[in-house]
Amino acid sequence: MDIMILVMVILKCGKRDKMKYKLGIIGYPLGHSISPVIQKAGLQSVGLDADYDVLETSAEDLLERLKYLRFNGYHGFNVTIPHKIPISFFVNDMDEYSNIAGCINTVKITGEHKELIGYNTDIYGFKTAIPADVNLIGKRVCILGTGGAARAAAVGLVEKGVSAIDFYCRNLINAQNTINYLRDKFTKVTFEVHQIQNIISFPEPAMIVNATPIGMKGYAADEKPISDMVLQSLDKSTVIYDIVYNPLTTELLKSAQKHGLRTIEGLDMLLYQAQRAIQIWTDKTPDVRDMKIAALRSL
Repeated sequence: MDIMILVMVILKCGKRDKMKYKLGIIGYPLGHSISPVIQKAGLQSVGLDADYDVLETSAEDLLERLKYLRFNGYHGFNVTIPHKIPISFFVNDMDEYSNIAGCINTVKITGEHKELIGYNTDIYGFKTAIPADVNLIGKRVCILGTGGAARAAAVGLVEKGVSAIDFYCRNLINAQNTINYLRDKFTKVTFEVHQIQNIISFPEPAMIVNATPIGMKGYAADEKPISDMVLQSLDKSTVIYDIVYNPLTTELLKSAQKHGLRTIEGLDMLLYQAQRAIQIWTDKTPDVRDMKIAALRSL
């Protein structure tokens, strides 16, 4: 009898280990997203079976979408434009990074009451993608954009030791909330904001980060947020980091390379943030190499 009970327990545990995860991504638009390809490759690399659904969700449908995710068997989901900031009002709790950055890109659904726990894995992804030999301690960095991705980049840069961050955006009034928020959080770092339309030069930054969707497939893919004339005027030590990952080499990166500037593509940031998301959902660490191979095949 005892042996039969032991066998039943083992079989029950085995079934639990083979649980099928139900995951997804919400945002709008999502036609450019390769997150399903990356996430599935990552989950397979650790032997997990999962569905990963692409759920286009407009701003007005966000609340209904969250109800759907909670009560239809989902274990978690990623969040992208335009929901990274507003979703913070609907979660039950959030991690320290989400709290500091004021935005969320990963949610875990947990517990009997299907609570939503928000995380920011963009900060981890952004930092990890910066090569070890890029020293930003005490340096100035310019960020294009002031949305959720820009906030995540700012927090990552602060942790990298920068002394000043200049934001460039279209609407200075709307950006002021972000600037004031960051100034309150990081009192030892100088934050300034400028209009992106008036860029004729930059204040000798060590790095320029494009945190806007300009250059993304399906969204002004043939454009770049900085002119060739401005790129040509930069010191050759300036690093251009474009968080847009599709296409892999954006028009901005092509121009920067043409002018002899070092560049960082957005794909590695996407991969590392996705790796961290899978860790949050499953407590397993996927193989980034498998995820990158899958991503490159899809681009």
